[in-house]
Amino acid sequence: MAIEVRIPTILRSYTGGEKVVEGSGDTLADLLTDLDARHPGLRDRLVKDGSLHRFVNIYVNDEDVRFLSSLDAKLTDGDNVTILPAVAGGALPAIGGPDMTCAPRLRYASASQCASRLRYASASQCASRLRYASAAARR
Repeated sequence: MAIEVRIPTILRSYTGGEKVVEGSGDTLADLLTDLDARHPGLRDRLVKDGSLHRFVNIYVNDEDVRFLSSLDAKLTDGDNVTILPAVAGGALPAIGGPDMTCAPRLRYASASQCASRLRYASASQCASRLRYASAAARR
C-alpha cells in the first residue's frame, strides 16, 4: 500500500532532504513504524508516550488525525499524509511601541501564552482583545 507523506523542512534531515516520501500501513501508527524503519528517528520526533506529540499536527487527506482516531486513524492506498510542526511564539513590540498591549502588565510573555491562560480561541483573538482593553484603560 503506497501512502504519500509530506515532510516538513525541520524533519527532512531524517529523510535525506526528501520533501515527500512513501510509506505503508493500515493505520497511522503502522505508517509511522514503517517510516521509522526507512528513516530512523523520525517516529520519535512525532510520537511521545504512545500518542502524538502535542506540538505536531498530522493530516490525512486534509483531515486532522486528532479528529480521526489519532494514531488509530485508518489509511488506504493513495492517501496523502501531511506532517506539520505546530508554530507558536513571536515577540512583544518594543516598550511604548504603537501596538503595545497590556500583556506586560498581565505578565504574559506572548499573545499565545495569554490565549492559553485566558482561554481565547486564538492568540490573535487574545492580542486584539488586549489591545482593545489597554486602549479602553487609557480613556
